[in-house]
Amino acid sequence: MLGKDDVKKAKVVKQPFYKGMFFQIVTAMVLGIIVGWLWPAIGSPLKPFVDGFIKLIKMVIAPVVFGVVVVGIAKVGDIKKVGRIGGKTILYFEVVTSIALVIGMLVANIYHPGMGLNIDPTKLSEKDLLAQTKGAQIPSTAQFILHMIPDSIVGAFANNELLQVLLFSLLFGFALLKIKKERADLIINVIEHFNEVIFKIIGFIMKLSVPVTFAAMAYSIGLYGTAMLISFGRLIFAMVLASFIFLIILHIIVRVFGGIGLWQLIRYIKEEIIIAAATGSSEVIMPRLMAKFEHAGCHSSVVGLVVPTGYTFNLDGATLYLSLSVVFLAQALNINMNLTQQVTLVGILMLTSKGMAGIPGSAYVALTASASATGMIPAVAVTLMFGPDQFMGKIRTFVNIMGYSVATFIVARWEGLLDLDRARDVLTGQIAELSFNEGEFSEHVS
Repeated sequence: MLGKDDVKKAKVVKQPFYKGMFFQIVTAMVLGIIVGWLWPAIGSPLKPFVDGFIKLIKMVIAPVVFGVVVVGIAKVGDIKKVGRIGGKTILYFEVVTSIALVIGMLVANIYHPGMGLNIDPTKLSEKDLLAQTKGAQIPSTAQFILHMIPDSIVGAFANNELLQVLLFSLLFGFALLKIKKERADLIINVIEHFNEVIFKIIGFIMKLSVPVTFAAMAYSIGLYGTAMLISFGRLIFAMVLASFIFLIILHIIVRVFGGIGLWQLIRYIKEEIIIAAATGSSEVIMPRLMAKFEHAGCHSSVVGLVVPTGYTFNLDGATLYLSLSVVFLAQALNINMNLTQQVTLVGILMLTSKGMAGIPGSAYVALTASASATGMIPAVAVTLMFGPDQFMGKIRTFVNIMGYSVATFIVARWEGLLDLDRARDVLTGQIAELSFNEGEFSEHVS
């Protein structure tokens, strides 16, 4: 990971807009949509290329989390301060995800996206639901906590279990603070060089991001077409509306408590947002986000704790999606839910929306658990979401990303671990952004 001294030495490259990654990614996305729409058969063979790219990125996520967390703790040098960061992070996540749940439910009740569909649940297929969820279930609180403890360190890294890797990284960092400084400094120096190598590997992989974006969009549009957008137009619009309202809330939060603007933050990570939306995976941009947040003045200890934890605890887009979708399903099946039942539903969703990361078909699993817990909506009704979810999932991913991005800056500001002047300079373009295109970090002027 680059420190400030490294950033000052980084090469500043002025380049035409058409050579910038953002322009190339947007162009690839548009071309992918066109190809998928006009020649859908071309898109299907491209899926392995997208899957391969996602696997390449996931290959380095665990090492990135370990390296950033350990070095961050070492630089803080205070176990109690790290504990405060973790506590404030969880508190913030709980408050903001609750806001997302309420917004999704309010929009569904006001806009009524499921009215008039008159779906007969007996005509829906339970086999389709089982195929999507693969029989997975939301873990209980005890199971979730126990799962955070790995059977072995090797297994945690091999299976890319982020919370398990995070737990080991915290213990490793705390242990470093308790040994002789000379020995600790030697280990930290090795890990910092290790981080540098890992991020060079990420740079190599990210050279594929433009063709992967094209392939992902061509496959997605070719498979599901535009007819789905029309048939579920009201539901998809409701998701867009709810997300927009939530982003306004996020803007107010980050402006008041973080001292920066949401639009500036969106502009700063625009490339990552598009890549995640195109591939349908927010994990592929996690290493890039961590590097960019450090570059923008957030301390590595905050970045290392907030971002990985956010992938599990702060899925704002997913929680908003769940509350909107459950009410939509009730409306589509002509089930009347009164105020008391909906308030109870909020409590259910606060539990089922946690621990979704890493579960096959996680959105469907959580939605199935939520619908079943109401005692009114049959689980098989979730199959109605298979089509529109291909489009709603991209919106959900975007909101998820913005959720833990905002959280990183706010927690850093609360703990006095945000260089606010630097953050504003980076987000407004006064300090050049990081470039990953050449397999190394460099600064460029967009």
